[in-house]
Amino acid sequence: MLVVLSQFTHPDDRLEQKLAQGRCELYVQPVAAAAKSPIPAAIRKRADAVIHYPAGTGIEGRPADWPKVRAVLRSGVGFDCIDIAAWGKRGVAVYNVPDYGTSEVADHAIALMLALTRGTASYHELLRTDASANWHHAKAPVVRRLRGATFGVIGLGRIGLAAALRARSFGMDIAFYDPFASAGIEISVGARRAKTLGDLMATSDVVSVHAPASPETVGLIGKAALARAKKGLVIVNTARGAIVDLDALYDALRSGRVAAAGLDVLPVEPADPSNRLVRAWIKREAWLDGRLTLSPHAAFYSPASLVDMRSFSLETVLAHLETGASANCVNAQHLKTPKIQKTAAKAGTRRGETP
Repeated sequence: MLVVLSQFTHPDDRLEQKLAQGRCELYVQPVAAAAKSPIPAAIRKRADAVIHYPAGTGIEGRPADWPKVRAVLRSGVGFDCIDIAAWGKRGVAVYNVPDYGTSEVADHAIALMLALTRGTASYHELLRTDASANWHHAKAPVVRRLRGATFGVIGLGRIGLAAALRARSFGMDIAFYDPFASAGIEISVGARRAKTLGDLMATSDVVSVHAPASPETVGLIGKAALARAKKGLVIVNTARGAIVDLDALYDALRSGRVAAAGLDVLPVEPADPSNRLVRAWIKREAWLDGRLTLSPHAAFYSPASLVDMRSFSLETVLAHLETGASANCVNAQHLKTPKIQKTAAKAGTRRGETP
């Protein structure tokens, strides 16, 4: 069996080679060479599976160019860069790796909330600027008590639920909006289910985004949603950058409707200095000081999470090739294979997972 590692992003492939030993052959295409060195047609014709790495690019060619492929996997949680319907029409199961960085992303969401609501990012910058003049507890603009506040979650999947449980440990009440969540889950987790996004925005003190990128979620946190926001809302996004409209967020921050935002992901990455919100942050405009913190799409990262992501990726496609196992299949609805559809349903496959 031949497994193609498409646009491989890691420094070396020793881990993958060790896992593959005696089970399959690997063809590795380094991401740095992808533009000048496309995968040869002979390799495409022989390949049994493709593992694709970057979130922002697609697999080379069309599904028809890979006649023997039986499984495709996006090495990460988001799979919007893969045409799952087109692969499904060819009977190819598409997978993601939803469980490698759950703890890290949930931790990061809470860290962004705390950096703003406890002022740690502000204090750090202010003291470095002038430790004497800024040595005062009231210099950070968004400090508040979290106990008794409402932590609102958009997308109560693995990561959204993990973040909610962490927020609860601070004494926060939990609310969520997720049209894909099973009926009654609010009873199981002891949370309030918001019937609409507007309801969640109007009643939450912090809103943390954990929804997938899709046509339905692009710009979901935009002008209309932010107009419903409870005054002083803090927004955290560790999911997908396109979900939060930065122009609408700029206006909401400038007006004071939104108190602060912590963003790990942006619509354009790296951060685009031509965007007026990013530009104001870079220039350290006084009105925005202490009210916006950014990180470089790093919420998923820890050395341990990368090992999990890499090993889970290869194990998932090998399990499919060797036994037909289909846990974490994300395109079961496009397949005509009853076994995969049934197994994916039992595994709880859902499109509400992030990033």
